[in-house]
Amino acid sequence: MRFWALSVLLAMPVAADAQSVADNAGATEATAQGDIAVTIYSDGNALVQDTRQLNLPKGNSRQEFKDVATMIRPETVRLSASGTQIIEQNYDYDLLSPQALIQKAVGQTITIVRTNPATGAETREQAKILATNGGVVMQIGNRIEILREDGLPVRVVFDSLPPNLRARPTLSVTLDTQSGGSRPVTLSYLTNGFSWHADYVALFDESKGAIDVQGWVTLQNNGGTPFVNADTLLVAGSPANAGNYSNQRYGRPVRPNGYAPGSDPGTETAARGQLGDYYLYPLGHRTTLAANQQKQVSFLSVSNVPAKKGYVWRNDWMASQDDPQSADTVLNFSSSANGGLGDALPAGTVRVYMRDAKGQPQFIGENAIDHTPMGSALSLKTGEAFDVKVKAAVAKRERILSDEWEKSARWRVAVNGAAARTYEVDSAKVFYRTTMQYTLTNARSQPVTVDVVQAGMDRYWWPDTRVPSESLPGEQRSLDERVWHVTVPANGTTTLTAVIDTRY
Repeated sequence: MRFWALSVLLAMPVAADAQSVADNAGATEATAQGDIAVTIYSDGNALVQDTRQLNLPKGNSRQEFKDVATMIRPETVRLSASGTQIIEQNYDYDLLSPQALIQKAVGQTITIVRTNPATGAETREQAKILATNGGVVMQIGNRIEILREDGLPVRVVFDSLPPNLRARPTLSVTLDTQSGGSRPVTLSYLTNGFSWHADYVALFDESKGAIDVQGWVTLQNNGGTPFVNADTLLVAGSPANAGNYSNQRYGRPVRPNGYAPGSDPGTETAARGQLGDYYLYPLGHRTTLAANQQKQVSFLSVSNVPAKKGYVWRNDWMASQDDPQSADTVLNFSSSANGGLGDALPAGTVRVYMRDAKGQPQFIGENAIDHTPMGSALSLKTGEAFDVKVKAAVAKRERILSDEWEKSARWRVAVNGAAARTYEVDSAKVFYRTTMQYTLTNARSQPVTVDVVQAGMDRYWWPDTRVPSESLPGEQRSLDERVWHVTVPANGTTTLTAVIDTRY
């Protein structure tokens, strides 16, 4: 196979055939596309709408739409034209290439041109291609030869192009037109090979308690077809795909994100266009999406948004540490219209910078966010604190049997039509009392506040969790999590104690 691949790279047509190949390849032709609109989804799909002015004859005719996307999904094609309907369509994806040429030449006769490197003299021989399985097997006269790379200049000359090879991706359709004449024809289809995602650059000024945020959209066209001067629209969302069931409620993969405990979804509607339940992000100007190209476009720029640094530490149920662990450093801000970024944020990566003592921005961390409604409170983890540590320990655990949790049940049961009888059952419930102790240390020269989050307090098999005592008032953030806002003095230590009663 290696010999064939190397030889095909050298197998270019002679000058007499070069103009014909150039014309068929479209090297000197403008794109056949018309007015192009591309809607790109963040899951790799795109909707292409291509409006071309065509002169259609009355009755049945075959029309070729060149320069469609190389990853077109033909089954999604929709054609809109006055008085016209599609009878049949064919997507010709067998594109012109050296490999395709040699494969289509099996059983045909070609010309092999070899050049003597010493004299420059050329010799030409007629060769019949027998096979291309792992290499090119030829019959030249009465001998069988393998086309291989042996260091000698070799090229292959084809008298003509195979009729079923296309220089550009082409959709061929058979149309039935009621009356002939020129009219706009819109070809719409879905294609793979496109993607976009958001990136955010945040400059945090801790002394001012504010951030500046620049939002960028990164577009990618991974296909071989360029889309020139396209009206481009981005959709923040992932429409369901019949071949992808990950959008179902159960079994849906969790998108990685850097939200820390304390992040809450917003309830404000952004001032953007919407398509169903998705937000639209138009580029605002036409752009060319070149083949195999990546480009970036700005979509968000805000300054002096209120922001605050914080510390969060989360502990699983009854987890103890032998050594203190660093608290997470988080950046707290809002996407609200009042005192926030003022926009709905498409999923992407937020990279955070801070100015050093010389005023130079320095990178301090990054994390991913999901699609975030406007009005959300964001608590974004940027790293782990060097000087702020927390160590949890189970100080005490005991089994308790208390009348406080005695439960009774009562049933009325009628059997075989007899009078109903009442049954009552009283049973004392066994509970466990766990005393958790959290030791927080701060080596910074300023006091800090750490949100200590105890998770795992509620499971479906142990309801009725209680906190009878705690050294600092806590906040029950959910059935599963309780948080304490613990202040640790500069160069000091604070101990938090909480007693938690659970069924198990």
